[in-house]
Amino acid sequence: MTIRVLAVLVILVATAAAADRSATNKKKPEKATPAKVQPVTIPPDAVQIDPNTYRYTDPAGKKWTYNRTPFGISKMEDNSVEDVKKAQEDAAHLIESTKAVEDGDSIQFERASPFGTTRWKRNKAELNETERAVWERELQKRAEPQSASSANKD
Repeated sequence: MTIRVLAVLVILVATAAAADRSATNKKKPEKATPAKVQPVTIPPDAVQIDPNTYRYTDPAGKKWTYNRTPFGISKMEDNSVEDVKKAQEDAAHLIESTKAVEDGDSIQFERASPFGTTRWKRNKAELNETERAVWERELQKRAEPQSASSANKD
């Protein structure tokens, strides 16, 4: 029993010494001085688009959009021209990659996707603009062979 008590005491003294040694070896971290953050302000020559949105072109020619929010003013780079072009390219790609087949008073659409072929049916009266463009493209494809064959007969 005394050996056990002696072993426990040795372990306690060793852990206390190790904890004391690690506490004295620690260096005090240097206090970092925080950089002053300038609040975002709307430039005086910015053009107001709507009550909370402003557009500004800086001297370097970069376009910015400033929005007044409940949390302050936010500043974002204005990519509206690039966004419109990208949206038009995406819409053109969707139209080209979609097939349409007439099925009575509805049209069945089919498009390849990363997860397999996507199929859906839509009533002719309920087509959105992309589906309408796909259907018009399919109708033009049908009309081209008929006009070519009638030209060959003459």
